[in-house]
Amino acid sequence: MPAGGHSHIRIARPSHDLVAAERFWVDGLGLSVLFRADAGGRPDEHDLLMVGWPDASWHLELVHDAAVVPRPTEEDLLVVYLDEQVPHDLLTRLEAHGGRRVGARNPYWDTWGVTVEDPDGYRLVLSTRRWSNS
Repeated sequence: MPAGGHSHIRIARPSHDLVAAERFWVDGLGLSVLFRADAGGRPDEHDLLMVGWPDASWHLELVHDAAVVPRPTEEDLLVVYLDEQVPHDLLTRLEAHGGRRVGARNPYWDTWGVTVEDPDGYRLVLSTRRWSNS
């Protein structure tokens, strides 16, 4: 591991539809497109979309490959700690861009945030809490 435990993290997930995923994550949540690749129908390649906040230490890689089907569960969560109430306009924007507000499987997340399902069925939790590793 790097000194100090600082590493960049990539979260990779399959996607049915990268256009719908981009609408949700970029237009809805406000992430930036960091990279994209179009396989152009070439065998053994896939379409790719990487999104995130440019200064964050993580990014989300979304891959479209017809041979791979997304299989999210109710516990496949990406949690964003907001350290404030979830803005109503953010929820409205996420829903307008393909998201669907759902109840959390774990009631903790209903107490401390809001859960929104993305177009592929993966869950984004917007937490009102603050995170600290210490």
